[in-house]
Amino acid sequence: MKSFNYLISIILFSLGITACSSVKKQADKTDEAQALLKRLKDIPPKGFMFGHHDDPVYGIGWDGDNDRSDVKSVCGDYPAVMSFDLGRIELGGEKNLDNVSIARLRREIIAQYERGGIVSLSWHADNPLTGKDSWDVSDSTVVTSVLPGGVSHEKFLGWMDTVATFLNSLTTRDGKKVPILFRPWHEHTGSWFWWGQDLCTAEEYKALWRMTYDFMQQKGANHLLYAYSPGTEANNTAEYLERYPGDDIIDLVGFDTYQFDRQVYLNNMEKALTILAEVSRTHDKAMAVTETGYEAIPDSTWWTETLMPVVSKYPVSYVLVWRNAHERPGHYYAPYPSQASAADFLKFYQDPRTFFLRDLK
Repeated sequence: MKSFNYLISIILFSLGITACSSVKKQADKTDEAQALLKRLKDIPPKGFMFGHHDDPVYGIGWDGDNDRSDVKSVCGDYPAVMSFDLGRIELGGEKNLDNVSIARLRREIIAQYERGGIVSLSWHADNPLTGKDSWDVSDSTVVTSVLPGGVSHEKFLGWMDTVATFLNSLTTRDGKKVPILFRPWHEHTGSWFWWGQDLCTAEEYKALWRMTYDFMQQKGANHLLYAYSPGTEANNTAEYLERYPGDDIIDLVGFDTYQFDRQVYLNNMEKALTILAEVSRTHDKAMAVTETGYEAIPDSTWWTETLMPVVSKYPVSYVLVWRNAHERPGHYYAPYPSQASAADFLKFYQDPRTFFLRDLK
């Protein structure tokens, strides 16, 4: 009996440590970041939020207009979630990799939060070893080079300092930091970025994440939630979690996938969402389709007959489609007025299971 009681004491002590760690992690976040996490977790029973990358900064036939959005032009409302990219900000220039000024980026992030919406930020960091873009995979030692002791480590710390400074500058008029869903090192299960599957080991990838998280914490960027978003390569939860950096870092789990063939897309979505739902449940994380879409949306009923039926079966916080590029003909993922799927998108918007900006109020 004494041994049994001792064992119970050890178990309870261990659970207490886990609980305290969880509480401490949440206490390290701003009230606004904690409120964002609660919102992400509370949405799924009712439906899911719709998101669009670079929504208010350019679109089909326009660039840089104020108070404009292709999504808003079609349905009369902004997306609930807007994402933007920090790529090239690390270089200290005036524009990011999509030619959006850093000043405009800051304004739109704050504006989306102040109107009641959510902001996600990805970071297509340039290759610090070769000086080329993030898609340059000509050298397989880049991740190693930015870790402590690596030849690019000090340079990369400077890059992260620039990112942290920008993130900490995202404040409202009353001085509160805008809560951000930060999504670096995404699609790592492919090998098209310098941090991808074939370019580093699982341990190196996790170390990159840990270094990023610890640096942001040290810089006081405590208004961030962190999203882990591989592709759909994993066939089970073990494979999905192979490079997972840890529950103490990650707040939301997701994946990126795009349609090329409809049936392949649906199969990938079902597989990935099934895995994601299990990971979300067992690790107590919000879940989302962090990037998706069908380029140029040639299917006039894609929103209600392809995307909605598969996503609505799972506890998804949001689904985000990629950008509407003004400079690349045919490279768009949300409809604009007169686009083939615009009428169907309006039905998608009117469905009570989809949440746009006004639905969050």
